[in-house]
Amino acid sequence: MESRVDAIRSGQAAECVWLLEHPPVYTAGTSADRSDLVEPDRLPVIQTGRGGQFTYHGPGQRVAYMMLDLTRRGRDVRSFVCSLEDWIIDTLSEFGIRGERRAGRVGVWVADDKDGVVRESKIAAIGVRVRRWVTFHGMSLNVSPDLSHYDGIIPCGIRKHGVTSLAKLGKAVTMEDVDRVLRATFERHFPNS
Repeated sequence: MESRVDAIRSGQAAECVWLLEHPPVYTAGTSADRSDLVEPDRLPVIQTGRGGQFTYHGPGQRVAYMMLDLTRRGRDVRSFVCSLEDWIIDTLSEFGIRGERRAGRVGVWVADDKDGVVRESKIAAIGVRVRRWVTFHGMSLNVSPDLSHYDGIIPCGIRKHGVTSLAKLGKAVTMEDVDRVLRATFERHFPNS
């Protein structure tokens, strides 16, 4: 990913987005607090250069690594993160789920109504890095991962809210379905400037 970012910056490669799934792993961003790694022996821990704290990646989760040139998009990192959130919110909307932003919390959240009690749960995480105005790392959307792996960390350092997925919300959606919608809505949020 880093070599692709360098090639984009030097004009030797086009922008790209990688859609992938990881094997079960915890990743630590540049702000990760070691005390948020509740079960350090549960899964491998990978140190990354992205922003953010600890998160889980694994099968059933769509990860999108975004290598985009922000010099073509206004050199505004905050706007880029908002565009990522909007992209995820539009994607969730296609599956009948209302995703939302929360002040002071990066990512996308849903209201999860269980037994008449509404809880906020995170359905998508964002962790990016920008080098010389080219982005890398990106976002992860929980489609149907094993949510129990989140028990081994304090996800994104947030203790009082849960984590959810499309499957947990009752949506029988395949990874191919998600990819189709991500591709269809991408240009809306990241126009080729």
